[in-house]
Amino acid sequence: MRNVLPRAPRPPRPTPGPRPRARLFRTRPRTSVRTAVAVLLTAAALLIGPAHGTPGSAVRAGAPGAAPGAVPGAAPGPAGARAGAPAAAPPHFAGRAFDTCEAPSVAVMRAWRRSSPYRAVGVYFGGRGRGCRAQRELNRGWVAAVHAQGWRMLPLFVGSQPPCVLVEAKRRYAIGRSPWTQGTREGAEAVRAARALGFASGSPLYLDIEAYRAGDARCAATTVRFVRGWNREVRRLGYLPGFYSSAETGVRQMERERAAGTRDLPAVVWFARWLGRPALESERTLHPRAWRPHARIHQYAGNVTETHGGRRIRIDRSVVDAPVARVTR
Repeated sequence: MRNVLPRAPRPPRPTPGPRPRARLFRTRPRTSVRTAVAVLLTAAALLIGPAHGTPGSAVRAGAPGAAPGAVPGAAPGPAGARAGAPAAAPPHFAGRAFDTCEAPSVAVMRAWRRSSPYRAVGVYFGGRGRGCRAQRELNRGWVAAVHAQGWRMLPLFVGSQPPCVLVEAKRRYAIGRSPWTQGTREGAEAVRAARALGFASGSPLYLDIEAYRAGDARCAATTVRFVRGWNREVRRLGYLPGFYSSAETGVRQMERERAAGTRDLPAVVWFARWLGRPALESERTLHPRAWRPHARIHQYAGNVTETHGGRRIRIDRSVVDAPVARVTR
């Protein structure tokens, strides 16, 4: 038999304790119900974004972002600071302007820029009722060159005219039986013509409505329908609708419509009253706070001849506190 050492006794096994549970996620301090609700509401607001009114809806008068025609305590002004408004705000100009039937040459504009008191120019860029239709100088290059000289531009569109227009030569362009449809169509035409010349989105386009017979309610109603259709389409296409007319007819009617709460009115008014001196803020047909601030132009003299830098032009004179065109570089 072999001699062997006795085997040492095994140490006793430790008694197994309860097994710890595996953690599937890290625990966080509890959040109060109020805090959780606030977080959920904030997330929902970020996802939904700010509410917008429907196109053409009125902005409460006096509220932030109210349209230029709005007057605190009065009826809502023209629509425009909402969905469908111009994507980019146009530049503002305050100073003296002139307009003339046919765009002068680049050389004439350079001479006037150096020696005249004017810094803005009205440009008749389109419309079937435009007096000087040839416009031999006016093209995209002219717009770019004159803008580079430092001129600010007020694009004027002379489309269809009131059936009771006073100027006999304009009666052939009378608004037809469907003024809203016609206004919409000509609004689209105005935007196409503006784009072709390099007037960028956001620019004001001024609809020229000549003086018409005061007191003719039917004629006035037809004209307002045409203007509103034009305004809505111009605004829908990303431009700012402006309005030029005589203070006693077209502009007076726009003020009546504004006071009555009519929608789709112009964002800027350019009123003709030939006083021989500027009276931008004291026009009697407008509420003192209507189309303010920075939404008025006063044409205070017309058919005058001036010479600057040796260049003679027959012009109308205006004083401006309003938006001017954005020009594509």
